This record gives sequence, C-alpha cells and structure tokens, in this order.
Amino acid sequence: MIKYLLEEKNETNQILEDSSDLHTIWRSLINCRYANPISLKYLELEDEYLRMINNLQYNISDCIPTNNPRIFIFKGDITNLAVDAIVNSANSDMLGCFTPNHHCIDNAIHTYAGVRLRLECKLLMTKQGRKESVGQAKITSAYNLPSKYIIHTVGPYIEKGKEVSAIRKNLLKQSYLSCLKIAQQYGITTIAICAISTGEFGFPKEEACSIAISTVKDWLNKSDANLNVIFNLFNQEDFDLYHQQLLI
Repeated sequence: MIKYLLEEKNETNQILEDSSDLHTIWRSLINCRYANPISLKYLELEDEYLRMINNLQYNISDCIPTNNPRIFIFKGDITNLAVDAIVNSANSDMLGCFTPNHHCIDNAIHTYAGVRLRLECKLLMTKQGRKESVGQAKITSAYNLPSKYIIHTVGPYIEKGKEVSAIRKNLLKQSYLSCLKIAQQYGITTIAICAISTGEFGFPKEEACSIAISTVKDWLNKSDANLNVIFNLFNQEDFDLYHQQLLI
C-alpha cells in the first residue's frame, strides 16, 4: 500500500528505509491523499489490512447505563464501537482531516474506515455543490469500521476566549438533532455520538455537555423512534462531565 501511494505521488521508496513504523507512514500518506480514484488492487489490500487491525470491538452491552434507560456512556475509541451508527465531528468540506496522523476524531474515522469513505464523501459534496452548513449532517457507509453507518455533522466553531453566543449554542443543538433525525430516517437503533465541537472546534466542554444531554433527552421523550443513544467520550475529563450529569 505504501509503495502504491508513494508511486502515485511520484516519490521514491527512501521513506521505507528510514522508518520501521510502517503504519504511521501509511496513515500519513492516506490522510493527505485527495479523493481521487484509486486502484481496485489497493482497495483490496487496504480492506484486508483494516479488517486485521480493526479487531477490537465493543457493543452496547459494554457501555455504562445512565438514569435514562435509552442513554448510555462509553469511554474509549468510537472506531471500536460495533453499533448501527457512529457520529463524526466533521468540517464543512466533509472530506475528512488532511493533516497526517492528526489526533482528531475526523482523522481517526477516515483512517480506519478506509479510503472509500473519502471517495463517498466527495461524491456527496460534488452532488451538493457547496460546503456543508453548520448544524447539518450526512450519512455514509462505515466501510471497514465495525459500525454500519457514519453520520457526519458540522458543529459550530468557537474562537478561543470568545463567549459562546446563543446562535452557536443553537447550532450545536441542531447538529445533535440532525444526527438523531437521520438515525430515525434510516431505522437505526443504536447510535454513538461524540462530544461534537469540543475538540478542534473549541466549544467549551461543560456547555456542550449540557446542550448535548438536554437535546438528546428531549428528543427521545418526544420521538417514537426505537433508538438507544451512546455518548462516546474519549478522555477522562469528558467522561467525568457526562457521567456526573447523566447520573443526576
């Protein structure tokens, strides 16, 4: 796979002689590759590789129950959840993170789903003809991830040190609602939602947590959808926030 990607970029294989961490090299190359057509042979190799490394899987029985029987918490990597759908906190281009080996959720999801995900997102955005609006969402296949679908939503960006306006609070609420509505439309019964906008987009975590929980609880109370929601938290700080509020 690395040789294919290097040849595609008209680069030499010297990089292979300089590092023993082939996974990091592959990830960096695929992260910054634009959504151009790729050979079937590469896709077959990538599928085989990702099926081999995506072998750590959890389901709703591994999640922590809360005071609401339809809401659960999971601390860990969202790419390991074998549920109907996971939520990706995307940017308005909706093509994934292009920064090699970046730590964001967008990068991880696109990396471990495989290059087909970026290709599908490119088709969706070409058809739309414009960037995705904040608060909206789109659904794709999850390809090599253990989930069936990925719902991509664009949350609001908060400049560091700036107060969060009512408009941006409402946009974050709309991101959650857009994901829930798509889940209902597709008959999804388990959805894992990350802490939208709280990472690279800078939304204050406590405010985002309150909006997320109140929005999901209110929607579940009013909806007849057969849906269980998992709040997926990657780090301890986020987990503690949600755990405290969901046990009240």
